[in-house]
Amino acid sequence: MKISRVLLLAMAGVLAGCKTSAPPKPVDQLNAQEMHGHAVYQARCVTCHSDRTDQKRNGPPMLGVFKKQYMPSGAPANDERVSATVQHGRNMMPAQGNVIDQQELDDLLAYLHTL
Repeated sequence: MKISRVLLLAMAGVLAGCKTSAPPKPVDQLNAQEMHGHAVYQARCVTCHSDRTDQKRNGPPMLGVFKKQYMPSGAPANDERVSATVQHGRNMMPAQGNVIDQQELDDLLAYLHTL
């Protein structure tokens, strides 16, 4: 009886710790806006942020950024905060507001939502 309780508790602990999120949407399934956002990401973001893996580069990975309540900075993970960070920068991230227009930003956000 005692062993079965221990085993049951161990299994519950393992299952509680298994919080995997869905994989990113495959690139070949992106719609036109998301595909353009992917191109913007490749041109502007991939140097510092990985997108389809959780590999850390100069900045945090973007995999699942909108699947979490908060970004690594502690700011809410929503379009408004991500847009502000892209446009105005934050800590070591340089502002991109002078090199990215509103359409590119909208497309980038659409792509980030697929991760």
